[in-house]
Amino acid sequence: MQLIHFTLQEYLSAHQDIFSGPHSAMAEICLTFLNSQQIKALSADPSPDTQNTPFLEYCSVYWGAHAKRAFSDCVRSPAVELLQENYGWEPTELLLKQATGMYFARFENFALFSKLPGASFFGIVEVVATLIEMECYNINEGDFLSRTLVAWAADTGHEEVLRILLRREEVSSDKPDTRSKIPLVYAAKCGYSRIVKLPLEREEVILDKLDNYGRTPLLHPA
Repeated sequence: MQLIHFTLQEYLSAHQDIFSGPHSAMAEICLTFLNSQQIKALSADPSPDTQNTPFLEYCSVYWGAHAKRAFSDCVRSPAVELLQENYGWEPTELLLKQATGMYFARFENFALFSKLPGASFFGIVEVVATLIEMECYNINEGDFLSRTLVAWAADTGHEEVLRILLRREEVSSDKPDTRSKIPLVYAAKCGYSRIVKLPLEREEVILDKLDNYGRTPLLHPA
């Protein structure tokens, strides 16, 4: 979007209170779009045509950023609806490709990224807490990468989400993914010094556990 004249930009910059709750509104718009039948139909199509959905990539990647900056009750309901069901193959691929550089061929286990793993990835505490209370997901189950909620929270730097998870005795803080990486590895490799300390409070964490490449958690930050 481009403003027609610079004077309009100056006016909006000087009157920032003219719009109320812009991030909450954007999050609600993005979630409504992702929950629409048009987008849900894309995930069921083996060869989806996304040319007519230019807003799809933005919604898939950034609704969480808007929601985290200004969470509201108007955002909670569509967010829970989206993550409780199926985030969808197309939005999931766009999200992971943009946020982590990952690219995957289409396969059914993408559905496992919905529910709590998706909420943990975005780091929205209110949504994580709501989904935990609903008990709609095995809290220690891994997604299509066998990556747990604790691992996603550690990898994305969401300290408060990680604290909520690790307060629960039934949550495993040391479960490895498909590459034998434990959550501690993700916090260490990203340099999250405060987050690294949280799993270390658990006696079950094996500090010298090797991944599939023979690397310990210590080697990553080194």
